[in-house]
Amino acid sequence: MRSATRDWFNRRGWRDVIIASPYLWLVAFFLVPFIIVIVMSFAKTATQSPPFAFLPDWPFIRFETYQRLFTSSLYIRAGAISVYNAAVATVLCLLIGYPMALAITRAGKSLQRLLLMLVILPFWTSFLLRVYAWIGLMGKNSWFNKALTSAYNVFVPTSWELPGIQMMNTNFAVVLVMVYSYLPFMVLPLYANLEKLDTTLNEAAMDLGSRRWEVFRDITLPLSIPGIIAGGLLVFIPAMGELIIPSLVGNAGDPMIGRVIQQEFGQNRDWPMASAVAVALLLMLVVPLMLYNHFEAKAQKGAA
Repeated sequence: MRSATRDWFNRRGWRDVIIASPYLWLVAFFLVPFIIVIVMSFAKTATQSPPFAFLPDWPFIRFETYQRLFTSSLYIRAGAISVYNAAVATVLCLLIGYPMALAITRAGKSLQRLLLMLVILPFWTSFLLRVYAWIGLMGKNSWFNKALTSAYNVFVPTSWELPGIQMMNTNFAVVLVMVYSYLPFMVLPLYANLEKLDTTLNEAAMDLGSRRWEVFRDITLPLSIPGIIAGGLLVFIPAMGELIIPSLVGNAGDPMIGRVIQQEFGQNRDWPMASAVAVALLLMLVVPLMLYNHFEAKAQKGAA
């Protein structure tokens, strides 16, 4: 009996353990903490440790945090600013990253490796250090600010010259640093998608009389949509909940949702409210993704 059990485990046990490991990891470090956050969002603030408690009588929970979430201007404005900044950063990353990824795929194999290394190279340094470097670049006495100010004074003639552009503590600074930080997350999925495309389709289209821009519009761009969506999600999702960049270069009067969550958990010690904001943020990101996957699966089934 023991020998048979050992033989079965040798045949299937390790395989099942390996397959189950990612699911166990997700349950332990995502599902269980998320359930705790959801439950905490229905509690009330209390002067204890941890600083929340449930109602003593049935139904033991309250919905005041979610009412505040949709009625308070602070949370509505923070959510709108987060969506706007993340969307602008995603679009700019796409406009910059798509030509970069396309150029890398058209380069030679040896040059491709060099260009990909240059794309990944910023990850070799500290994220915090890179943000602080941008703080120095955006100061009014920096060469970067002076160059942009000179360009502005030349191309936007006015009766007086602008002495310097106020970049720090603005949404412009937040979007600029997010584009720099998350650009590789757009380039790499696009490169992986464009690199797999069949170039003979482009040659066939050009043989039939299509111009280069028409080949790009009719063949390359439609076939690269999965890469665009993957890159867009990899940029938009972390940008929505970004905390470090808005805290260092953003305006405290226009906080993003990540900074609001940090303030509620830390300074205000309002854990139920912070939990409600976190749940709303996750639903804002997960529900559209689930809907996209649903319709994408239906489209693939219909095509088959």
